[in-house]
Amino acid sequence: MHYKAFATALAAAQLTAAQELMRFGCSQLTIDRIDPLVNPGVIGSPHIHQIIGGNSFNASMTPGVLDPPTKSTCTSCTYSEDFSNYWTASAYFKAKNGTFKRVPQVANIGLNVKGGVTVYYIRGYQSQAKVTAFKPGFRMLVGDPANRDAKKVPRGLCFRCEANMQQTPFGGAPCTGKDVPGFPTAPCGGGWRVTVTFPSCWDGKNTDSPSHKDHVTYPASGSFESGGACPSTHPVKIPQVMYEVMFDTRQFNNKADWPATGQPFYWSHGDNTGYGIHGDYLFGWKGDALQKAMDGKCSGDRCAPLQRQTDAQAIACTKSQMSKDNIGDDTWLTSMPGMEGMAV
Repeated sequence: MHYKAFATALAAAQLTAAQELMRFGCSQLTIDRIDPLVNPGVIGSPHIHQIIGGNSFNASMTPGVLDPPTKSTCTSCTYSEDFSNYWTASAYFKAKNGTFKRVPQVANIGLNVKGGVTVYYIRGYQSQAKVTAFKPGFRMLVGDPANRDAKKVPRGLCFRCEANMQQTPFGGAPCTGKDVPGFPTAPCGGGWRVTVTFPSCWDGKNTDSPSHKDHVTYPASGSFESGGACPSTHPVKIPQVMYEVMFDTRQFNNKADWPATGQPFYWSHGDNTGYGIHGDYLFGWKGDALQKAMDGKCSGDRCAPLQRQTDAQAIACTKSQMSKDNIGDDTWLTSMPGMEGMAV
């Protein structure tokens, strides 16, 4: 490993241990146009998602009917007891001639996965605090694909324009420094690190809500990082789930290929600003494994209370696409999947 990359990975590992957070890789399970939270039962939902986790993922994941740890036969995550599903929109580049190509994903520093996402479960900064693991059937969503206002992007959702693939110099904690709420406007030598952070306070009763958001919220004062207390309406402290998605934009860095409008990138739902950044989470840890991890103050991608599979086993866990779309990896598309006939 290059020295700078090693130093960055070492810094991340030290930060992980100091903050009592699990940081592990999940390889790409599938890229598909289904969304069991927002469009349950629909094969051919409005836009493409990139998905990781248990291979029981499908268009219908009704709580009490489909139990991911029971129905899954493998997981693309390195912790082999984690059959949860995690997904975000895919990103696309629009060339000057109006055609589209999907922006590929790569592994994060220090992880040996294929594409996918870096997943964090963060206990927080108070070693004595009780952190309650999610219950079966729990799911949530953060962000809004319809949003086009930078001021309405939730805290903890952002883009970092990396100078190089070694991610040096280190840019600090997520969504600080030069991080921005929308697509970077200049070429990035190391692509983007996209962060999606979920709320950390739960109402203690509902595993879901009509909006997939109202049953969770942020601390009443301060922040998760400062140990802010949860509000009385949502008194239960839950792990803070965070995604880091590494998009490799380097093949699109030649501005001569960019359209005259300047900004060439789109989320797969037609957003050209980036402010529609969002993420979905569906809990699926086996038994009480996640609670053991929280009580054991696990850090990194190896922890005694948990079972870990090899990176190769995680990479091998994939799922065939249900919507049967050309996603634009090997060919240029005249439109993004699901956006045919729409002006973007």
